[in-house]
Amino acid sequence: MARRLALITGASAGIGAAFARIYASHGYDVALTARRLDRLESLAAEIRMRFGVEAYAISADLADPGGVDAVLAAIAAEGRDIDALVNNAGYGLPGTFDKTSWADQSAFLQVMLTSVCEMTHKVLPGMVERRFGRIVNVASLAGLAPGSAGHTLYAATKSFLVKFSQSLHLENLGSGVHASALCPGFTLSEFHDVNGTRAQVSQSLPTWMWMGADEVAAAGYEAAEANRPVCVTGAPNKAIAVLAKIIPDEWALALIASQGGKFRKV
Repeated sequence: MARRLALITGASAGIGAAFARIYASHGYDVALTARRLDRLESLAAEIRMRFGVEAYAISADLADPGGVDAVLAAIAAEGRDIDALVNNAGYGLPGTFDKTSWADQSAFLQVMLTSVCEMTHKVLPGMVERRFGRIVNVASLAGLAPGSAGHTLYAATKSFLVKFSQSLHLENLGSGVHASALCPGFTLSEFHDVNGTRAQVSQSLPTWMWMGADEVAAAGYEAAEANRPVCVTGAPNKAIAVLAKIIPDEWALALIASQGGKFRKV
């Protein structure tokens, strides 16, 4: 195929679906993966009609240790190589660490951390060989600030993705492969509906703190093209990220402790 292919995980809604449309609008074919096949097929049909590119719908659960290989096998069966990878699949697991099951925490780590590293590790050699690749790891503003009570591993995994992306960026300078961590703040998507915090965040957070999924995905695409290792979206989030760097750790932690109840369920 003459067109490049972008693989987007967690593509059934929100930032993932927005990334699929962004890449398609730039002439990429797209491979869409998530658990909900009906959503993927509907999005794939929309993208084919709207942008005139190919779209593949691949149902897979990245909490399954075999999920990454299943996705890559489906793409290989189409005779395609992956030119852009958006590691977007993710969710929040509310509650304190001691009151959630290890089975749930282990599945969370499989989706949020292990599958990201595995997927990247398996597609990166081909990108380097072809001297072209784009890797976007959807992290979070939470990865640049102190951890909060509740969703115990969420900020930890997002912080990992920032460091992981920075290292990938440095390792691949001059190779034609770009790596970037996208760090959005609060984004209008299904994220808070799924983890049961929609009413909580809607009532306690001002509207200026929210961005649309399309804005976030567009910023992530541009950052990857420019080979910026970290992209924080929106002026308020940039200010928060700078503040988290310059104030003493104990002050930042105290601030999170006082405000965390507005956006985390304990």
